[in-house]
Formats: sequence, structure tokens, C-alpha cells
Amino acid sequence: MSLDADLIVDRRRMRRKLTFWRVLAVAVIVLGIAGAAALVRNRTGFGGAGAYIARVTIEGLIRDDQERVQQLDRLGRSTSARAVIVHVDSPGGTTAGSEQLYDSLMRLKEKKPLVVVVDGLAASGGYIAALAGDHIVAKQTSLVGSIGVLFQYPVVADLLGKIGVKVESIKSSPLKAAPDGFEPTSPEARAAIESIIKDSYAWFRGLVQDRRHLDDGELDKVADGRVFTGHQGIDLKLVDEIGDERTAIAWLAREKHVDAKLPVRDYQLHSRFSDLPFLHAAAAMLLEAAGLGKFAGDIDAWGAMRAVEPLNLDGLLALWHPAGGN
Repeated sequence: MSLDADLIVDRRRMRRKLTFWRVLAVAVIVLGIAGAAALVRNRTGFGGAGAYIARVTIEGLIRDDQERVQQLDRLGRSTSARAVIVHVDSPGGTTAGSEQLYDSLMRLKEKKPLVVVVDGLAASGGYIAALAGDHIVAKQTSLVGSIGVLFQYPVVADLLGKIGVKVESIKSSPLKAAPDGFEPTSPEARAAIESIIKDSYAWFRGLVQDRRHLDDGELDKVADGRVFTGHQGIDLKLVDEIGDERTAIAWLAREKHVDAKLPVRDYQLHSRFSDLPFLHAAAAMLLEAAGLGKFAGDIDAWGAMRAVEPLNLDGLLALWHPAGGN
């Protein structure tokens, strides 16, 4: 019995040592990867030495993002970045998030020459972001515009009635939490929603008119919610030039006297460690090595949740979706 007990103790001791060295090895790997990521960021606009043109990419749904604001402000303070090329490929997002991004880009433009390149789509909030540029370049078949504001909500009152469910509300006033979708929208609630839609739409129209120097007639032609191709956008004054990044560099050299031979480096937004897939994997490896593999699945699931999170949009939308709406 004594030998068996000693053997069990020895095995447990060896297992603890093995776990320690495994954890240490994985920790070293994680730190090495993090260091490499930091080096890459330094070489792509986060403090790299030498003059360059920064490439900023705005893609996907646009939401309120305070970290993005801080990153763009940091770029504005960079002494190495001589100019900024903003690539836009976005259907828009919330009006508040689009306004925040526009304001950040306008502050950046005050410090650096800034030109916008529409890769595939700059619609609604995406076009609001593009308006920050003094020069907008698009491809012939890029889509731009969708100047409008959207508010949607489901009305499920009939469905709930069919399955015998009734929702009752006690409100401080008739317009509190209206419309809620559980009952037909009252004329007063509809009028209240329409007023904020019109107010936001007027702001959007004014922004387009001011930044693109349109008269009232020209503005009416483009502000009915439609999208236009880049080619159409030239005549409508929504776009300045047909081309790509090389066209943007040529404009910077011609109009802003930026050296066209400067390297163009990506200035990555959303570089948070929590958003980097390889660090999710490294964290899962670390948990696995420590014998806590059951939590590794939670790490992956959380990363998936982070990827889906942007789909949850609150507030008024400046969003283009061709399935029905502007």
C-alpha cells in the first residue's frame, strides 16, 4: 500500500510539473505572437518609422465605436503619416455611428490630406463617411448614395392574437415606448417617429449639399433614397473621379503636393486583442495545456458572438439593403 501511495504521489507531482511546463511554453508562444502583432501594427501605421501614406479601411456595418475615434485621433497626431486614403465599402449603419465616424474623419482631415476611395459600396451611412473626403474616387460600378434615413419595427399584434397572446402595457404617457409592435401604431406615434425621421433626413441632406456643393435641384435628384453607380455619380456630383487607389495617390500628389512615391501602409482599426482570431486560438491552447480544455470552447463561442454582435443595431438607421428599403 505504501509503494502504491508513493507512486500515486510521484505521478501527481510529475503531472503538475508537466502542466507547468506546458502552460509556460504556450504562454511564451502567446507573448511571441502578441509581440509580432505589435511589430506588424508598428509597420502598418501604429508608430512605424519613416514617412508614409496611411490606408484606412471602413467596411461593414457602422456603429458607435469610441475606440475607432481614438485610433483616428491618434493617426491625426502621427508625424510620419503624410496623408490618408480612406477606403469605404459599407452599406451604412446607425445614423449616430455614421455621424461619429464622419466627425472623426473631418477632424483627421484638418490635420492630414484625406481622399476617399469607394471600393464597392458607400451607401447611406457609408456615404456619410465618404463625405469627409475633399475628393471621392469610385469605380465605374461602385454603388454610392442611398441618401435617406430608415426606422423599421415589426408589428406582431395579429400573430399574437392568433396564438392567444395579449400584451398589456401601463405607460406614463401614450407615446412612451411607441411604437412597440404589440398593437397597431397610433397616428400620434406615427407622427412622432416621422418627425425624427424628417429631422435626421434634413441633417443628411444638408451634409450632402454642403460637402458636395449642390444646389437645391441637384440635391433633389440624388436624395430620394436611390443608389447610383460610380459612373452615374460623376454627373450627379456624388463622385469626383473614376479610378482606384492609384488615382487617389495621383490626386494627393497633384492637389496636396504629397510625394507619390511614399509607401502606402495599412492603418488597422479595431486592433483590440479581443478581436484578433489568433489570440483567441492562443488562449484556447493555454486553457487546454492547463487542463481546462472545457473552457476553450467558451472562448471560441465568445469570439463568434463578437463577430455577430455588430448585427444588433439600435436607433435610426442610415442603411441600404436592397431587399426592401433604402
